[in-house]
Amino acid sequence: MIALTPQFIKDSNGNKTMVILPIAEFEQMLDGLDELDDIELYDEAKKNDTGERISMDDYLLKRKQKNAQLQVNII
Repeated sequence: MIALTPQFIKDSNGNKTMVILPIAEFEQMLDGLDELDDIELYDEAKKNDTGERISMDDYLLKRKQKNAQLQVNII
């Protein structure tokens, strides 16, 4: 867990409107959010995984063929 030491800026009514954090804490918080995004993307990919796999050679061949076809359509 990230330990934060926020400071607050208040408006004229005393309502908190902004937060000030030391840069190291802010960067830690951003790193944690990035990690959470990665976990969510992994979980989503895992949920949608059909188990189908192709070899890297087959993938590269299909990509090369697709790119060649795109070039023909451009010309």
